[in-house]
Amino acid sequence: MKDTDNRRQQVRKNDAPLFARLALESTSFIDAILYGVPELSKEVGRGQYGVVFSTKKSWAHYSRIAVKSIMICDDKHWNDLAMEFYYARSLPENDRIVQIRGSIIEHNYNGSSSYVYLIMERLTRDLYAGLKAGLDWLLRLQISLDVVHGLRFLHNHGLIHRDIKLKNVLLDRFNRAKITDLGFCKSEVMISGSIVGTPIHMAPE
Repeated sequence: MKDTDNRRQQVRKNDAPLFARLALESTSFIDAILYGVPELSKEVGRGQYGVVFSTKKSWAHYSRIAVKSIMICDDKHWNDLAMEFYYARSLPENDRIVQIRGSIIEHNYNGSSSYVYLIMERLTRDLYAGLKAGLDWLLRLQISLDVVHGLRFLHNHGLIHRDIKLKNVLLDRFNRAKITDLGFCKSEVMISGSIVGTPIHMAPE
């Protein structure tokens, strides 16, 4: 039992992130060759780990996309981002989950940091902005159901989001909701008991 537990720990901490990083680097290389780096336009959002931009032109065959620009400074950040990318790309398409369309890596060979661009479908606004603008109770109920359906979809695929909050729920032009930012997402078998999330949105216990 001790040997099995040690092996699980090694898979969780070393093997899975390494495999995910290889997947991120290889698919990013292919995307760069086929489609090039998307032309960034104005900033449309900012989070804890990156800045989201709109684009000036279409990329690949997608006309409405957003680009999340993330600066990577150390191996832990690389591993976390690679796991987010792997989970997002391995899921089948679902109407309640924001889809990642591709990725590009720009290495800074003069220093230790690199930039990763996650290219995803672009929606109208997040739930925080929607609530500030005003949503009637029927729309709020529909959004709640959409979020539940998105979480159920993730759970059915063995994934736990761990950071559901207003900024991580995006709305389309019909005010239908999609869950985004799988940065804290974990497979059930890889949950280690650590506490993560955004404090103001976490259950007090």
